[in-house]
Amino acid sequence: MTKQKVNCTKGARETGLGHAILSPSSSHRWLNCTPSAVLELEFENTSSSAAEEGTAAHAFCEHKLKKALKMRSKRPVSDYDSDEMQECTDAYVDFVLEQYELAKQKCKDPAILIEQKVDFSEYVPDGFGTADCLIVSDDTLSIIDFKYGQGVLVDAYDNSQMKCYALGALAIYENLYDIKEVSMSIFQSRRENVSTWTISASELKKWAEEVLKPRADLAIKGEGEFCSGDWCKFCKAAVRCRARAEEKLKLAKDEFKLPPLLTDAEVEEILVVIPDLTSWANSVLAYATDMAVNHGKEWDGFKVVEGRSVRKYKDEAAVIEKAKENGYSDIFKTSLITLTEMQKLMGKKKFEDILGDLIIKPPGKLTLVPNSDKRQKVNVTNAKNEFNEIMEENLNGKY
Repeated sequence: MTKQKVNCTKGARETGLGHAILSPSSSHRWLNCTPSAVLELEFENTSSSAAEEGTAAHAFCEHKLKKALKMRSKRPVSDYDSDEMQECTDAYVDFVLEQYELAKQKCKDPAILIEQKVDFSEYVPDGFGTADCLIVSDDTLSIIDFKYGQGVLVDAYDNSQMKCYALGALAIYENLYDIKEVSMSIFQSRRENVSTWTISASELKKWAEEVLKPRADLAIKGEGEFCSGDWCKFCKAAVRCRARAEEKLKLAKDEFKLPPLLTDAEVEEILVVIPDLTSWANSVLAYATDMAVNHGKEWDGFKVVEGRSVRKYKDEAAVIEKAKENGYSDIFKTSLITLTEMQKLMGKKKFEDILGDLIIKPPGKLTLVPNSDKRQKVNVTNAKNEFNEIMEENLNGKY
C-alpha cells in the first residue's frame, strides 16, 4: 500500500489553498479585536511543531474514519506518529461513529462527511474553511471538531469557529434536509475534554447577521478598535501590539503597587492577572532575544552572552572503546522502558494480567487554578493525606 507523507501546515489543511485572512480558527480573535486580522499580515506566517503535530493527528483521524466507513484511504506517515496519537485518533473515530449511529436512529439516511470544505462568504469576505466531520440528518446538523493540542482547553459553548463551520454547512445542506438545530462538539482527548453545545438554526443565522457580518466587514478593512484579551494568545502581532502593551503595563502599575501586607481581595485580583501578564512578558522577552540573536538587533542596556554549557561526549563509540582499553568496563546504565512502550510490547490484555498489580497512579500535584478550569475541586486535607499514604506505602514496599 502506498503511504503519504504528512507535511502540510494546519492553515493549509484548513483552507486547502492558503490562509484565509478571516479564518474560522482565528475568528475568536478578529471578532473581539477587528483590526488584528489585517495587522497580522505584516508578520511572517510561520508554523510550529505543535501545529504540525496537530496536522499529523488530523490526517490519521481522516484516514481511520474513512476506513471505518469502508472508504478508500492511504495510511499517512508522519514523524510525529506515536502511541498517544494513535490512541487519541482511535478515540475520536469511536466518538464520531457513536454520533453517526445516534443519527441513524432518528433519520433513515443521514449523511456523514469528512474534511468537508465549507463556504460562509455570505457573512464573511472570502470566508471558507474545513470541518473535520459533519453529520447531517432530518432535523439536526452535527459538527465534530478534533483538537489534538493540550495547552488550551477548548469549549464548544458559543464557539465562533464552530459556528462559522455551521453556517457554511447550512448553506450546502439546508435545502436537502429540514435542519432545525445545530449541534457542535469538540473532541480533545489529551485533555479528556468532550464538550457539546446546541443552537437553533434560526438563532445561528441571527448571530451571523447581527454580529458576525458587521464585525467581519470591519476586520477585512482593518478598522475598529484594538482590544486585548485572552484571544491575543495566538495573535502574531501580540508581542508588538501597543494596545496590549498599554494594558499589561497598566496592570503591572495598578496591581503591583501594593502595601507591605496584602488583603485577601488584593491577592485574588493579582491571581487573576498573573498568568496573562507573565505570558505577555515572556513573549516580549522571546521576541527581543530572537531579534538580538538571529537578526543582530541591539537593545539599549542589554547584550547577548553565552549561557551555561554542559559537557558531553564528542564520540560515544570512541569513548567506549578507549575506556575498555584502559580496563573500565562498568560504564553502562540500564533502565526500564516506559509504561507505554511496555504495554505496546505485551499488548493491553497481557500487560494488565502480568503487570496490573505493579502499576500505580499517585494523585497529581495539587495546584491552584481559576474556577473556570473544568477539573474537579479536591478537598485539600483529604488529598494531602491520600498522597502521603501512597508515598509511605511505596517506601515500605507495598507496591
